[in-house]
Amino acid sequence: MAVDSKFQSMDIDVKIKKFTWRIQNFSSLEVKKLYSEVFTVDGYKWRIIIFPKGNHVDHLSIYLDVADSATLPYGWSKYAQVGFGVIDQFDRETSSTRVTQHCFNAREADWGFTRFLCLTELHNPKRGYLLNDECLVEVYVCTDKTLDFISSEFIVETDWDELKAKEADCVKAVMDNQKTPTTKPVEITLPSPTQSSSQTVATEPEEPAEEDMNTFFTSLESELSSSRMLYSKEEAKEALAKIKEALNTTPVNLNDSGKFSPLKQAIMILARFDGSSTTLTIEQKNELLDLEERLKELANRAAKAVQDKDQLTAKESIKQTMTCNLESSLIRYKEVETEVKQVDQILAALREEVEEAQKRKEKMLAERKGIYRSCKEMKMELDALGKELAECEATAKVGEEEEKSVEAEWGRIKDFISSIEAKI
Repeated sequence: MAVDSKFQSMDIDVKIKKFTWRIQNFSSLEVKKLYSEVFTVDGYKWRIIIFPKGNHVDHLSIYLDVADSATLPYGWSKYAQVGFGVIDQFDRETSSTRVTQHCFNAREADWGFTRFLCLTELHNPKRGYLLNDECLVEVYVCTDKTLDFISSEFIVETDWDELKAKEADCVKAVMDNQKTPTTKPVEITLPSPTQSSSQTVATEPEEPAEEDMNTFFTSLESELSSSRMLYSKEEAKEALAKIKEALNTTPVNLNDSGKFSPLKQAIMILARFDGSSTTLTIEQKNELLDLEERLKELANRAAKAVQDKDQLTAKESIKQTMTCNLESSLIRYKEVETEVKQVDQILAALREEVEEAQKRKEKMLAERKGIYRSCKEMKMELDALGKELAECEATAKVGEEEEKSVEAEWGRIKDFISSIEAKI
């Protein structure tokens, strides 16, 4: 995939910037969304977003986006009038164009058309939207609120690439033929907001006489009648069929289908047709000649209505999604609140257990200290008793010897008494 982007500043006394985006190998694009290069208008960074296969619709979707919206200061907003064009490279006049205006901000940083051009029309080989599989996208941006300059006609008529190419060819021709005195460069006049390229500044004419006006228009009528192309009844019927076919579709589809150029020719044929049995009144012819502009106006109004409905649908979808999210969050909040209470109860029970365990621990520590003290006292008594035991052992030995001595003496006394008893 190759993408060629070109940014042009159109200096025509107004702040209109043009960005040209040439997308190659368009039919083989597999991405859902494609971004252009970033370009700057009035200090803001912008980019184009397209959905080659449509943003959930069977139309090419196109938007203008503030590329650095995430880094802009809080509360930022920027008004812009925007014109989109997908150029018919066979016939620029049949290009698909849309114009809108929007106040870009943090909540709505992109704006455009979800249903810009029907995909079947975009890929129609009889149209020039994909010439050599290249799609040519143009975007015009004006940030001046006092101007209402960008229009579909302005986009179609403003082929600055072609004008610059002609200007370059003229310069080259002068350089190649500078030896020829009669060769002069061709002057290219660019359009301005207040004066078109076909307008010239002239002095105010004198007040015409009634006779002069009648003579002029009589002559003009004769001249136009002699030069007017005659159309057959079959051509008139074919033109009428084309108009009826266009009217059988919806205004939105008519706006997307690029049928205004064929309609213009059909309306002209029907308005100029004068049959032997059918002659349109002047009112009918005038109404036919005004029909193209009326159809364009109705188609634009219908497209704007669809855009407003799509915007409402999108907002309602966002509202529904946010409402569902809020309801889910509320349910989860209540669940978490219940869980927190349960955890608080568990913590309270655990705190009681910890306090009871702490008390048991303090008792055991006190008991341990008491055991320690009593054991230490018994050990001291045992140590003292050991010393006393050694002394008692020595005394006991003496007593044992004394006991033997007493028993021996006791025996002698018994023997003495027994000897006396025998003599008596």
